[in-house]
Amino acid sequence: MRVTHLRQIALLAAAASFATQLAYAADDTPEHGTISVLFENDVFYNTDRDYTNGVQFAYTSGPDDNFDTAVRVARLLPFFSQDGVVRTDYALGQNIYTPADLKAADPPITQRPYAGFLYGALGLIDETDTHIDQIQLQLGVVGPDSLAEQTQDLVHRIIHDTIPQGWSYQLHNEPALVLTDERAWRAFESGSLFGLAFDIDPHVGGAVGNVYDYVNAGAMGRIGFNLPDDYGPPRIEPSQPGSNFFEPTGDIGGYLFAGVDGRAIARNIFLDGNTWDPSRHVDKIPFVADLQLGAALTFNSFRLTFTHVFRSREYTTQAHSDQFGAINLSYRY
Repeated sequence: MRVTHLRQIALLAAAASFATQLAYAADDTPEHGTISVLFENDVFYNTDRDYTNGVQFAYTSGPDDNFDTAVRVARLLPFFSQDGVVRTDYALGQNIYTPADLKAADPPITQRPYAGFLYGALGLIDETDTHIDQIQLQLGVVGPDSLAEQTQDLVHRIIHDTIPQGWSYQLHNEPALVLTDERAWRAFESGSLFGLAFDIDPHVGGAVGNVYDYVNAGAMGRIGFNLPDDYGPPRIEPSQPGSNFFEPTGDIGGYLFAGVDGRAIARNIFLDGNTWDPSRHVDKIPFVADLQLGAALTFNSFRLTFTHVFRSREYTTQAHSDQFGAINLSYRY
């Protein structure tokens, strides 16, 4: 989706103004939960191809607002701590993938096929003073029932952009399952650098299912003031892990962050095609890397973040590497 730079600036300004105004009304109350809205799109860099859009709405419970069953399951998982703080995570999201040539009714077979992914997710989070474990199960559908075609068509008509013509060649309907597991550590934490606090958090993880099979590893560093207790902003998988929840350490805080994530990929349905039925596909590259840079601001009970993601080429006939932006607004109550 392409819009003018003026619209991009107006979108960011409106989001920041909204968060600031609501922050003044927020009370300093115990944590009951966090509501998070995440929007990823290549609109910020005037491209409309490959991974072109992702939206996710999430709710993360407070430590004392879990179902008893969730805590019992967390204690049974062998890699979870037996005395960590447990939270449950619920999410609903949609991803959209397209080739570069949106005008072709029969897209070139050398370009990524059209595809959509609609899913619901349930996760468990276990946090200690030194690390965080996050496991999540995503269930949904890939194909026409994901409503990706209708979503993209509606948005493009609203902004008077090119109407994609090749959705009839999208991946077929297929039930989708993804199980992800991530661990991140507070490996290096310092009190001050030129008056600013900083930390470095390495991570490892992986995913299994008929949508993705991969293992990943990387690290993220943060530097700022009144650093909130989080592991960076959330992202849509596959990605560097973050956290939907956060704990502010002052009325106003902020930090800059940079991170890298590398993945060894055995399966990616959006490149390999449907699992059981013949479909469009391309030859994927088995190793993909992300570099992300961004900034986060906290206003009492609100966190607003922007992330710029650079992603290496994902398939052999891909002409260019990707870049896209991610905006996240989280409200802690």
